[in-house]
Amino acid sequence: MPRSSKTAPPAAATRPRLADIARMADVTISTVSRALAGNPLVKEETRTRIMEIATALNYSANAAAQNLRTGQSRTIGVVVPLDPASRDPVSAPFLLALLGGIIDALTERGYDMLVSRIIVERLDKVAQLYDSGRAEGIIMFGQWGYHEHLNKLTERGVPLVVWGAPLPHQKYATVGSDNALGGELVTGHLLDQGARRIAFFGDIELNEGRLRHQGYHNAHKQRGLMLDPALTRSIPFVGDSMQKEVLSMLEQGIKFDGIFGASDTVALSIIAALTAAGVRVPDDMLVAGYDDIGPAAYANPSLTTIRQPMQEAGQKLVDCLMQQLDGRHAQSVMLPTELVVRASTRRA
Repeated sequence: MPRSSKTAPPAAATRPRLADIARMADVTISTVSRALAGNPLVKEETRTRIMEIATALNYSANAAAQNLRTGQSRTIGVVVPLDPASRDPVSAPFLLALLGGIIDALTERGYDMLVSRIIVERLDKVAQLYDSGRAEGIIMFGQWGYHEHLNKLTERGVPLVVWGAPLPHQKYATVGSDNALGGELVTGHLLDQGARRIAFFGDIELNEGRLRHQGYHNAHKQRGLMLDPALTRSIPFVGDSMQKEVLSMLEQGIKFDGIFGASDTVALSIIAALTAAGVRVPDDMLVAGYDDIGPAAYANPSLTTIRQPMQEAGQKLVDCLMQQLDGRHAQSVMLPTELVVRASTRRA
């Protein structure tokens, strides 16, 4: 008996269309489109049936045609600000880890990622990604002094989420770890290991650096210890600058027996400088960092640090943005921090 016209597949020479899948699945074309895009509003049973038919037909979406038809690019802009002072490359381990988590989350939802580097002094250009139609929403790494500008973008209705720490009177969503708690945990660990004069290296002009320094201060205060202002070195997150700074402190005879580097890159570069100067870590100096980038576990000595869950961070950033694309309000997310103790703070 011949198959009904409702379920007959298209001719082999004809490229399958959404309409063919809709007819065979007995649903509307818009339902097929939403199911293939992973829209959670489509029932699981319906989505499964549509996906099976699409697979059997070897269907692949014509992205350009789909974008023209829906007015959507299915692309998310990820802005990695470029600080002329540090010039951190996108290949920096922390940035790569966060980008990896974001692209995994976007791929699961059928979105592409457009990475853009914008000089921090020109972050007012961020909106161009959205206004030009190149991106449906924006994920940005840090506020970089553009807090009010980001508030205005949100007021305009630009879908936006920022990796960073929350700020007062914030209207946009942020995803980040508890930087103050992280700073407190790592400083408290250094104090518990016997260090009494701990130097802080990090840029406290940046929101995250400021909060990590606050945690550093809190850990001392909780133990009734006074802080020497000379031990706080607020300079940009640049490896060479940090190395010169720690060597300068040694040459000046400034007494310190522990170092909290506000990022792992800072801490690892400082360890290299100390080693070259004949200072042994951890025997002569305890050193800890922040972020738990890949190289931290394999350095010599391995680095004590604060772990930020990068895979989860990428998922949460995308979740917040998708909520906005669906017309919902996105709440900011505070991720957990974890102290990871390794050889750089363990004395025999």
